[in-house]
Amino acid sequence: MSQPIEIRALAGHELGRAFQVLKLLRVHLTEDLFLERLQRQQRAGYRLVGAFLPELQGLLGMRPVETMARGFHLHVDDLIVRPEMRGQGIGRCLLEWAENHAKDRDMLSVFLDSRPEVIGFYRRRGYGKHSATLMRKEL
Repeated sequence: MSQPIEIRALAGHELGRAFQVLKLLRVHLTEDLFLERLQRQQRAGYRLVGAFLPELQGLLGMRPVETMARGFHLHVDDLIVRPEMRGQGIGRCLLEWAENHAKDRDMLSVFLDSRPEVIGFYRRRGYGKHSATLMRKEL
C-alpha cells in the first residue's frame, strides 16, 4: 500500500461516516440508534477508532473491562473494514493499535467475539478460542 494508514480516535464530526462503515457489520442499526447507543457506551469507556487512507476505510469499537474471571482487559466489540479495502492490512493495523492501547494501560489481554467467516483473520494474529461458552437469553 503506497499511502500510510492513519489510525486514530474519531472526532464528533466523523460519526456520520463512522455509522456508514459500522452499518456494514451491524445492519440492524439506524443512525439514531447508533448515536443513542454510542453515547451510552462512551460513558462506560467505549471508543471508536478509525483507519483513514485518507478517508475512513475501517472502524474498531473497543472498551475496557474488568471482571473477576478475566481481570483487566480490552474487549473489541466491532471491527469492520470496507469490503473493497479488505486485504490491504487495514484490519491488522486497527487490531495492532487496540493491542498497543491495551498494553499501554497494563491490560492483561484482548477479548472479542468473532463471526465464523473471519476466525482465520484472528487466528493469524495470535488469537485463539476461549474456553468459556457464550450463553444468551432473550428478555
